[in-house]
Amino acid sequence: MLQVTGVSLTLGSKKLFEDVNLKFTNGNCYGVIGANGAGKSTFLKVLAGDIDPQKGEVSMGKNERMSVLSQNQNAFDDCTVLRTVLLGHKHLVDIMDEKDAIYLKPDFSDEDGVRAADLESEFAELGGWEAEAAAQTLLNELKVPEELHYAEMKDLDGKTKVKILLAQALFGNPDILILDEPTNNLDITTIRWLEEWLLDFPNTVIIVSHNRHFLNKVCTHICDVDFGKINVFMGNYDFWYHTSQLMLRQQKEQNKKAEQRAKELQDFIARFAANASKSRQATSRKKELEKLTVEDIKPSLRKYPFVDFKFEKEIGHDILMVEGLTKKGYFENLDFTVNKGDKIAFFSDKSTTITMLFQVLLGFEQPDSGTIRWGKTITTSYFPQNNNPYFENVNLSLVEWLSQYSYDHFEEFLRGWLGRMLFSGNEALKKASVISGGERVRCMLAKMMLEGGNFLVFDDPTNHLDLESITSLNHGMENFKGNILFTSHDQELCSTVANRIIHMENGKKVYDKMASYDEYIDYLDNK
Repeated sequence: MLQVTGVSLTLGSKKLFEDVNLKFTNGNCYGVIGANGAGKSTFLKVLAGDIDPQKGEVSMGKNERMSVLSQNQNAFDDCTVLRTVLLGHKHLVDIMDEKDAIYLKPDFSDEDGVRAADLESEFAELGGWEAEAAAQTLLNELKVPEELHYAEMKDLDGKTKVKILLAQALFGNPDILILDEPTNNLDITTIRWLEEWLLDFPNTVIIVSHNRHFLNKVCTHICDVDFGKINVFMGNYDFWYHTSQLMLRQQKEQNKKAEQRAKELQDFIARFAANASKSRQATSRKKELEKLTVEDIKPSLRKYPFVDFKFEKEIGHDILMVEGLTKKGYFENLDFTVNKGDKIAFFSDKSTTITMLFQVLLGFEQPDSGTIRWGKTITTSYFPQNNNPYFENVNLSLVEWLSQYSYDHFEEFLRGWLGRMLFSGNEALKKASVISGGERVRCMLAKMMLEGGNFLVFDDPTNHLDLESITSLNHGMENFKGNILFTSHDQELCSTVANRIIHMENGKKVYDKMASYDEYIDYLDNK
């Protein structure tokens, strides 16, 4: 059990939390959600003891152990893979190191023997003799090849390091498990494995994630960070979302009724306060008016951008035909035809394969062979995975930046589009070269909406976005009446937008069906 008592934290001039009181109990998984900047990751650091609150305390049960997913991929570069995983239970590793050092002493004494015996006893109690086998099992289940188990971390690629750090956090059955964005950079198979692992985990889990499908699958409770408070709701993310929207509608409706009743009372009092025969009723209504309150609905920190892709040019019968398309090192002899209504999700064992395919289709790269035939009515709009060229070394305000892609260059018109993407007032005058990753993504979406393409291509569009922006983008893609090609790690996006799946392995198409995302997952399970 983990308990938060009266915790308050201010960073600089910003008050993040005030008088937070929470209890996290065994058998439950808590998803921590909130707008960008609300303090989700900071709250996890407070729980982990990395940041001390100004007031209050965080306490664990006696002899309980906490494990935290490391965000620093290079922190264990001097260790082997296996030792990195074992360091998830540092006390156990400290015992191993100390007893090994004692046994290596040339002048081994009786005192050393007593200490070694004590260490051996504690080592056994902590499951030390099974530790390496348990660590290797975790690595195997995460598809980290056995030949890498004794390799040094510094020699591995980033995606493999992410899996090893995840294994480290999960190792040794911690009493409290804290995971900040655990699905980042994980493939779909690994995410699904983690979901099942967490569903079977008997202790306490606290997670920050922008993956809605993941939160829905594993969470028993949602911790909503807003207004400087943290409120706990029972249920998964979808249940929280629908409940919060319902509560807001009900409160607005109650306020509307209260305001209407207040106006009726005020009108009556104004008409009859001076009338002797009605004075008693007027006094009664005045007392009722004094008791009547309209609840103050605070503006939430979370804001939803408006994402709605429209096009004017109607789509003809011919859309896109690809025959024998080859780009050496990426894909070969690729054939597919896009038909009316197709929204195709692409998956591959190598993400660079899909990025290159999209760039070849749109003419940014040239194929080695094969043909690409676009229909005459098709107009495209592209969301690249790497948007740096659009922003780096660009000495323009956001209004000026967006004007480059607009048919209307009036500032008021451009500010309207930026406002949809949550850039209001002076924020629209920010320099494009200094905005954050999430702000860049919202600018790219504004650009795509202005372009009005009837064929959209998205290469991992949810990177850097918060839950609110992801939800808005998801709705925009669902409602779009044209064609879409896309790839994404967001399972909810894939399951709600795609009506056709293309899967590639070793550069070749091995699956192409009008199928739901769940049917595609069944295909992966039965391979």
